[in-house]
Amino acid sequence: MSSVPEVSSEERELYQGVSDTPTSYVRVGGAVHPPLDFAAYKSTALRHPKQPLVFLPQSVTEVTGPQLGGERVGAGDSDLTAQHGGEPIGERITVSGRVLDTEGKPLRGVLVEVWQANAAGRYRHLWDRWSAELDPNFSGAGRCMTDDEGRYSFTTVKPGPYPWGNHYNAWRPAHIHFSLLGRAFAQRLVTQMYFPGDPLFEFDPIFNSVRDANVRERLISRFSIERSAPNWALAYEFDICLRGPGATPFEEAYG
Repeated sequence: MSSVPEVSSEERELYQGVSDTPTSYVRVGGAVHPPLDFAAYKSTALRHPKQPLVFLPQSVTEVTGPQLGGERVGAGDSDLTAQHGGEPIGERITVSGRVLDTEGKPLRGVLVEVWQANAAGRYRHLWDRWSAELDPNFSGAGRCMTDDEGRYSFTTVKPGPYPWGNHYNAWRPAHIHFSLLGRAFAQRLVTQMYFPGDPLFEFDPIFNSVRDANVRERLISRFSIERSAPNWALAYEFDICLRGPGATPFEEAYG
């Protein structure tokens, strides 16, 4: 199960700053990405746009910004298990992968941010009223920049499922939220990563709002025994492709 199209083994040239900036990016349609109004996901009925969307022209702002440097990321931001005085409760894991464009070129210097529930399925958020315990050693947020090969890596704990009130006995599968600011605002992506074999997939309207079953597979990470560290952490891989036919499904499909 791959979240990106098969990529040739030949060495790809890295983008070199503004000199490689395209004049525009392909706009995504609604055939692959979730609809803004999905009946089974009840809150979308209240918050989706009621008028036809107006697409703004892709000006120099949309195709060149944001310019985010590594100084925005702290040394420990990518290790969610080492942000407090003690270790969080739960199964330690690593999540890593590559950020690529539609031609398979690695995207370096991309800001990758994650947020998630703790091992009990609880977010450190004012409006999370789930009765599971908060973990004083886990805030549930991290970020990093992709390296020269477009790679990122996080150390965290595996999040737990949680009830969310959308329908009777509604539970979200374990997942991690991803936010990426690519080389341009036009590449902005917000998505979710899931874990293989989750029994809650068939019951979750958010996961199933991506209507193509083959495309849904791109949202599921791959377990890697090769990258797992003995006596320390299991590893999951999640590659992300920005835009185009091999794109990871966006939550904000029409931005």
